[in-house]
Amino acid sequence: MTTRRWILASGAQPPRILMLTAAAGIRDRVAGLGLGADDYLTKPFAFAELSARVHALLRRARPAAPPVLERSGIRVDPARREVSRDGRPVALANKELAVLTELLRADGAVVSAEQLLEKAWDENIDPFTNVVRVTMMKLRRKLGDPPVVETVAGAGYRLP
Repeated sequence: MTTRRWILASGAQPPRILMLTAAAGIRDRVAGLGLGADDYLTKPFAFAELSARVHALLRRARPAAPPVLERSGIRVDPARREVSRDGRPVALANKELAVLTELLRADGAVVSAEQLLEKAWDENIDPFTNVVRVTMMKLRRKLGDPPVVETVAGAGYRLP
């Protein structure tokens, strides 16, 4: 999997890629663009052209804001970082919001603690930590009653 495809699969905003290379053949350019580059510039090049190409890449429209996620009376607007439960605003910490967003994106499917660690924390997190359990406890408390986050024994969590 190419780096760009991996970034896209992770849900992050896609990077813009400008290949600067001495490989100037048509096959090289076609291959570079086929691998995911947005533009391709061969050496030698004029700095003015490089600058113009970078500005052109930056002018391209940004992707649409992520859609508002809703399920079980919970509404999350990831672009605005707003959360509500049955119309009542809920203030969440960054990790709580990330966990809730992943549960909503799962659309009722079970999400394991390992998947939550992978999506909401960085790669340096200890896989044997209880941080998911603690975050889930805080999230449940803030979302209030009746409880909406369901624990599936031995599998993970879900929003029914």
